[in-house]
Amino acid sequence: MLALLQGWQIYVAIAVTALAGLMRGYSGFGTAVLLAPAYSVLWGPRIGVPVMLLMELVVSLQLVPKAFGEANRRVILPIGGAAALATPLGAFILITADQDVLRRFIGGFVLVFGLLLMSGWRYHGSRPLPLNIAVGTLAGLLKGATGMSGPPVILYLLAGPEAARQHRANLILFFGTIAVISVIPPALGGLMGWAVLAKMLLLLPVLMLCVPLGARLFHVLPERWYKRAALVFLVSTGVIALLV
Repeated sequence: MLALLQGWQIYVAIAVTALAGLMRGYSGFGTAVLLAPAYSVLWGPRIGVPVMLLMELVVSLQLVPKAFGEANRRVILPIGGAAALATPLGAFILITADQDVLRRFIGGFVLVFGLLLMSGWRYHGSRPLPLNIAVGTLAGLLKGATGMSGPPVILYLLAGPEAARQHRANLILFFGTIAVISVIPPALGGLMGWAVLAKMLLLLPVLMLCVPLGARLFHVLPERWYKRAALVFLVSTGVIALLV
């Protein structure tokens, strides 16, 4: 298996996976937006995105049970349902698109998202059902094509009146609702081969170890400390994926 992660790639993959696990456990998001561009640079989107999707599924199963009771299900379930329906359409792009073009799109998308988070911009309007469905549909298309459903949902939800604990629970529940459906189209499209499964098995223990550590940090560290470091890394990852 180690031959699949030769040389410097294994160290980069482990480091990025550890940071993604800490960020996911701490904030409720971060797995896809950190791992999708990094893994796409290392192995290309058709391997990197399926690896990330499988790991995201396992993490969601770990976090969702506790978050379900704390989340605003009236808002999150319609968003997640619309995203689940739209994900297979986005997966068609992943299967058919030029890999270099898709990798650069992922990098540019992550870069813009990171800069928006750093700027403090958020959506400040209401959350009617049609808008929830529209945001969910966009998130599902992005999930299928790039593995990243979070950016539009995060920017949409984080400006709400909920406390930080419910924001985190909302994001965990959303990611959990589409985690299962997101792995089905790549599997049917023939992308879940041995190379994907071997990389996932090597890196999953790192993620599973770091997610609980990140959850503990949520109760210990000031939010601004960790968020600042994570956003800097997020922007840097986007730049690398865009330019390499």
